[in-house]
Amino acid sequence: MNFVPAKIATRRAFAERMTECASTDKDFVVFESDLAKSTYSYLFKEKHPERYFNMGIAEIGTMGAAAGMAAEGRKVIVCGYGVFITMRAVEAIRSFICYPHLNVKFLSSHGGLTAAIDGVTHQSTEDIAFMTTLPRMKVLVPADTAAAKAAFDIALATPGPVFTRLTRDPLYELYDSGEEFHLGGSKIVRAGKDVTIASYGDMVFQALAAADELAKGGIDAEVIDFYSLKPWDQAALAQSLKKTQALVVAENHQKRNGFGYEAAVWVLQNTPVPTRLIGLEDTFGESGAYQKTLEKFGLSGAAIAEKAAALVARKK
Repeated sequence: MNFVPAKIATRRAFAERMTECASTDKDFVVFESDLAKSTYSYLFKEKHPERYFNMGIAEIGTMGAAAGMAAEGRKVIVCGYGVFITMRAVEAIRSFICYPHLNVKFLSSHGGLTAAIDGVTHQSTEDIAFMTTLPRMKVLVPADTAAAKAAFDIALATPGPVFTRLTRDPLYELYDSGEEFHLGGSKIVRAGKDVTIASYGDMVFQALAAADELAKGGIDAEVIDFYSLKPWDQAALAQSLKKTQALVVAENHQKRNGFGYEAAVWVLQNTPVPTRLIGLEDTFGESGAYQKTLEKFGLSGAAIAEKAAALVARKK
């Protein structure tokens, strides 16, 4: 499959849509912890400076201030790096935002190893585990710019806290600008009958590359983009597994407590089939080029294809 290179990263696409929507939606405000250039929230600041608040390098305080604004009835977008949002400030998010179910939405940049060259301190490889565990939190992970812009619309329209995981660099485009997305949805981006490859975010492209590789060996893989991780589309997985009877979950995240664990438990309880989870194996990443880093840690399309082929052989 020939992927169309993206001109901008999903973090910028989300911020551009945020800035665009502010012209018609006068209600929401934007909070930042001194990362405006990195999250592209400066685009919003330039157009709507009276609705923009830079709280400095103080993520916990930023969450408290955002919660206070939301408690007074305003919708709030908090922008930052995934590692800082989901670990440095997680207790504040839990107690001040999720518990009272406040309208705070998160632009979370540098998800997973997409922050490869920035090193371990900026690679958010535990964020899905933390955010999906928090009661009342919704979680979105768009794969491309069209999905990222749609994710902003979903987040703004959804009551309560919503976390959107975004990429550091431009990758590829997958969807047309008019594609529809909704909370709890998914997309079958390649139909197949021999094995289901479930993925999300940047790893959708690795899953599609794996499907191409598998096709060379006569294995027909179905690839599903689970762009909504909480809630997630259980019906779509059930329908796919009726055909394929085998599941691979590939994610740019720690394998432990990621989406794979959620899906595997569901499979065990509902439709047991051979299953393989692919993610970081209880290790930190390293600094390096994005694709090379994926290859080193067994997250590339080729690695996914190899493991999927072994699973299909086991099924037979």
